[in-house]
Formats: sequence, structure tokens, C-alpha cells
Amino acid sequence: MNADALTGHVLNIQHFCTHDGPGIRTNVFLKGCSLRCKWCSNPESISPKPELAYNPGKCIGEKQCGFCLKDTCPESAIYVVGSGDRADDKARINWDLCTNCGACVAVCPTNALYLFGQEMTVEQVLDEVEQDSAFYRESGGGMTLSGGECQLQPDFSAALLAGAHTRGINTAIETASNLPWNFMEKVLPHVDTVLHDIKLTDPERHKQWTGVDNSRIRANLKRAYETFPNLKFIARTPIIPGVNDDEEHIRATLAFIRPYPNVIDYELLPYHRFGASKYEFLGNVYGLADFQSPTSETMARLQALIDEAFGRGADRHEP
Repeated sequence: MNADALTGHVLNIQHFCTHDGPGIRTNVFLKGCSLRCKWCSNPESISPKPELAYNPGKCIGEKQCGFCLKDTCPESAIYVVGSGDRADDKARINWDLCTNCGACVAVCPTNALYLFGQEMTVEQVLDEVEQDSAFYRESGGGMTLSGGECQLQPDFSAALLAGAHTRGINTAIETASNLPWNFMEKVLPHVDTVLHDIKLTDPERHKQWTGVDNSRIRANLKRAYETFPNLKFIARTPIIPGVNDDEEHIRATLAFIRPYPNVIDYELLPYHRFGASKYEFLGNVYGLADFQSPTSETMARLQALIDEAFGRGADRHEP
């Protein structure tokens, strides 16, 4: 089969990104994730297939529209409370009945109903990525595969990355590494930089907050460091107050990565709630609504441990 014709489920292609690898990058977000992190800011990436979303703020109601209610849904999953004369006659979704077929999306004039994700070929993705090639040349950037977990589509990801290299585009991936090793074996030979999470070092706490322990993740990372000594790795931790914003976790992570010279950096990402509204759009409840972002003092204190371990001055992040 022609690799360019291989298809995968793509959530989104985001242009002009600057925090997911060197230079200016185009991020390709793929569908599917094997973790269930309670702070996840991309819940729409978890399911491996396209998924219906509904933004009630865009719905103009049954009286003015009502197209989605006219025998459009084969499962009768769309309804209103009361009649069209009511002030609140917006559509409602019975998420237990919805099969994500997308039939309602085609008739919604305000895009209140839409699908997260679509099937695309390797060639379609790379053609869009290559539109930014001038920015890559100027900045040393390229394409970053993210998710979800991009390596859960190993053949598609490998073909995307190999195709990018063929077109002279630098490659990077963002990964949590909770997947079979043979998936990683397919993908990593085509990557220039791996940005990987180390969310928690304690197995029980990792399972409590992500749904799985970290034994496979740690084994995969050690094997990757050793199997691909010329590949650049950057460890990352999303800092969640009350979950992993302690020095013990940072020191344990440093002890894990510092024996490997190809782990060139360790980055801290402050928790935010930018994705909270998407839970509602998917018919879910966001469990960390009461959590706040870490303070600048906490981030500076933890960053100082990393700078010391890497032998850097404390002012390295100053402009």
C-alpha cells in the first residue's frame, strides 16, 4: 500500500506553535489516548474515533431552527425540553443514545453541533504541514505529532514522520509512552526530538490520577533512551497543585533521567483549565474544577532544582 494513502484519525492541525519542539512548528493532534488523566485539557482527544460535540451557546433553538430535531438523528438522541414557544428551546443531547454518527452536524447552520476528529491520509496532512515550510527554514522548526497519544496510531504516525523527513521537515512527538514497545519501535526511528511526560513517579499515585500505574511507561522510556542514544529526549511534567507540585517528585524524576545524556532537558508545564468547557460539550463533567494553577513561586522553586541538576544558572529563563 502507498504510504501516502494510509489514513488515520486526526483531531486538529495547529499552526505556528512555539512550545512543542525547536522553532516554529505545526502540531498535528491525533485521536486516541491510553491514559485518563483527571486534569486532561484535551478530553476530545481520548476517544480513537471522531466524536460529537455540542456547544449550547451557539444553538438558536427549535423555534428559529430545529433542523436537528426533524428525524435527523437515527437514534432519536436529540430533544428539547418543552415546546418551541419556550424561551429555552435549545437542543439537548441524550449522550447515552448518541453513536457519534455525525448526521446532525450536516444540518446545523450555526455549528453548535460538530465532530471532533476526521479521517485523513498521510498526504493530506503533510500537504497542509508543508504550507509552513518557510517558517521552519527560518526558525529551525518543523512538525510535531501530539494527541491524545500519537503512537497509538503507529503505522500512520511512522508514515507521517517518515514523509516529513522526505520533504525535509524536522520532526518531534509528544508522548506519554503508555503503549506497547513495538509501537514505539515503529515510530521513534523517524523522530528528531521526543517530548515525553513523567507525570508522577510513585506508581500508586500515578494510577490514582491517570488510571494506570507507571511501570510500562518507565520501562519504555529506559528502553527508548538506551535503544536510540542519538535521539534527543525532553522530559516534561504538568505541575498540578496538590498532585505533583512537590520537590520529592521533581528530584525522583531527575534521578530517573540524569543518567542518560540524550535526555537534554526537563520542562515544567503549569496546570491550566483552558479545556474545561470541552467536557461540557462532550456531555462530561470536569473533575478538577476547583483546582488552581500553580503559583509563580512554586514553579520557580521547582525549576531551581532542575537548573541545579543540569548545571545551569537560575537566570537562564530571563529574556
